[in-house]
Amino acid sequence: MLLKTIIAALLFSVASFASSAEEIIIPVVSPYSGDLKVYGEMIENAAILKAEHINAAGGIDGKMVKIVLEDDEGKEQTTVTIANKLTQDPRVSVVVGHLTSSACLAASPIYKDAKLCAISPTATNPKLAVGSPYYFRNVFTDAFQGSFLAQYAANKGLKKIAILHQVNDYSIALKDAFIAEAEKLGLTIVGVESYQAQATDFKPQLTKFKLRRPDVLFVPGYAPEGKTIAVQAKDLGVPMLGGDGLESDIMLEIPESEGLTVTTPFFAAKASPEAKAFIESFHAKYGKNPDYMAVNTYDAVGMAAMAAAKAHGDREAVRSFLASITSPETAYAGIAGPTYFDEHGDCLKPAFIKTVQGGKWVAGE
Repeated sequence: MLLKTIIAALLFSVASFASSAEEIIIPVVSPYSGDLKVYGEMIENAAILKAEHINAAGGIDGKMVKIVLEDDEGKEQTTVTIANKLTQDPRVSVVVGHLTSSACLAASPIYKDAKLCAISPTATNPKLAVGSPYYFRNVFTDAFQGSFLAQYAANKGLKKIAILHQVNDYSIALKDAFIAEAEKLGLTIVGVESYQAQATDFKPQLTKFKLRRPDVLFVPGYAPEGKTIAVQAKDLGVPMLGGDGLESDIMLEIPESEGLTVTTPFFAAKASPEAKAFIESFHAKYGKNPDYMAVNTYDAVGMAAMAAAKAHGDREAVRSFLASITSPETAYAGIAGPTYFDEHGDCLKPAFIKTVQGGKWVAGE
């Protein structure tokens, strides 16, 4: 009886290994709970949809894609725990995530030591890819986005700018890039104030700004706080400008968002036929339209699955494959357009302007 038990256990072990060998395991790490879960929902939905589309087409080289959702809660300590867990799993040869720049920067040295590649569809801090040969991203950086926003302000004649930023890696990097370009353009920064995550009272900072009569309020932060800021900033009587962190439909829930202008890496009105097909598929499955984070996640999962399949699960081979995507000729053909990387793992992506008009996002000018 003991011998039969041992044999059965061995057969089960071999069968389990064979089963996992036929799958491409893609962990997708994001905040699926907490303050930033509104973003995580988009990422989760897009990742699952991409896996379904790949598998329905027969997989990659006959291997099916399995998405494993990991909730980092948008917290650095949770991020570190998850990153350590993933590096120790031999089935994992590439990670998609994390959402925030702070989470990516916390996970980066852990992935680097384990030679485990990660692709972030959303983290824009300029330090990320430069800091590790194992981190890639398919989104523009804050250096580009901040400069772009300052140029937009100048072109619109918005010469006096108040800045209210969150204390985190994303917001600070975007603020710094904006200020650097604004100074080159001769714009005047009339005040810079900060706030912490989950803050609810912004009136002390906004009162200071009101005395300085800005032409625009620049908020390089996330939508959960941005929504409250928009309400409390109504008395300023000036338009609100933000980065991709404010591109969320929760901003449409309040009338005070009218006139809000943001940058985004993707705009449905200018989408390719392939992207429009994705939007229709996403809406049919989830009953809502995808944002840019969903679009970029869909592409990031596709790249990760292709890299893992071509590299047969070898982590260093995954890095070599991704690092070889360096030109339009070798680019990954995603729904957000072709993606290819520079020597650091950054990619060149265009920026679009979106504005809230009549409770909807419309193309900005």
